Amino acid sequence: MQIHYDSRFDLLYLRLDPTKQELSNKRLTDEIVLDIGKDDKIVGIEILSASKYVELKELLPIETEIKKAV
Repeated sequence: MQIHYDSRFDLLYLRLDPTKQELSNKRLTDEIVLDIGKDDKIVGIEILSASKYVELKELLPIETEIKKAV
């Protein structure tokens, strides 16, 4: 499993299956989206406003991605 956290947007992404594949999205709430892959399996989970739902310190070390505004 890969865990990515973008502190700029408070976005947490949990990638359960690293295989490259076509994905569809299923929105569970305004802030939680599932990435669905082959055979309708959950491939990833995106959590917006992650600090409201997850104790991020418990996940450390987290791989962070910070993108600069262009």
